[in-house]
Amino acid sequence: MRNIFGEALASLGEEKYGLVVLTADVAKPTGSYKFAEAHPTRFFNVGISEQDMIGIAAGFSLSGSVPVVAVFAPFLMRAWEQIRSTVARANLNVKMVGTHAGLSASDEGGSHQSLEDVALMRVLPNMTVVVPGDRQEIAEATRAIVEMKGPVYMRLGRDESLKFLEGERVFKIGRAVTVADGSDITVFSNGSMTAEVLDAAKSLDISVKVVHVPTVKPLDTGAVVSAARDTGLVACVEEHSIIGGLGGAIAELLSSEYPVPVKRIGVNDTYGESGPQRDLLKKHGLVAESIGETLKGIVRGRAA
Repeated sequence: MRNIFGEALASLGEEKYGLVVLTADVAKPTGSYKFAEAHPTRFFNVGISEQDMIGIAAGFSLSGSVPVVAVFAPFLMRAWEQIRSTVARANLNVKMVGTHAGLSASDEGGSHQSLEDVALMRVLPNMTVVVPGDRQEIAEATRAIVEMKGPVYMRLGRDESLKFLEGERVFKIGRAVTVADGSDITVFSNGSMTAEVLDAAKSLDISVKVVHVPTVKPLDTGAVVSAARDTGLVACVEEHSIIGGLGGAIAELLSSEYPVPVKRIGVNDTYGESGPQRDLLKKHGLVAESIGETLKGIVRGRAA
């Protein structure tokens, strides 16, 4: 996923001469080194100084450039005050990309696992929050965030290499996509979790509608409410805390538009820990088998 992002940036640099890229000593692991190799005069490594990096990006934006900041998601949050008070408050055209999000930096331990970033960025006025899912969507989302006006946070994982969105869909800010139809329960998900949900749905004897929601803010309110009404049961799956992320956004919307219980499947109000990523996902119920069992329990509960 990181390499796809870097390749997309390098390609965009060929046609958008105002595009500049900044990182905080993590060019290689974020994939942004690909832009550095193609456009070295428009690439800036500020060192391990994320707060300064945001300030510099703000300056580039005010001078007419389009700055893209690429850094590990947990360390971007070090600069949340600068993002809040400078970028979001002034509605600056700064694009922030957090890689190694969720549990994906598994072997680095809890300090490197970002489970609160969507919540922190979603709460900021003017901020668009994007969590793309597969290779094609990451490339398309990278172009979309560069071409739109205003501040954006895009969240990526680490080593996933997924392709699950079929057809010739083109990513659009604010649009959710139904990737599997069903009548018993609707599941909203994003990032690599949509692949897990789809795998779970294939093995179940219940009918699952799967809606991929790559834009957490602005939420596709029409698609979310419509899908919830179709089944009357709702679950959300995300590699994030169950507080404040996609599940929180869905629950907030439905509480006023179509009041229905929302089962939030994610990390339950705790920090990460060191271990293989797959083991951590299993521990938090974020693999296909666990997700499937949870969904069956919800549907059986209604039947009872």
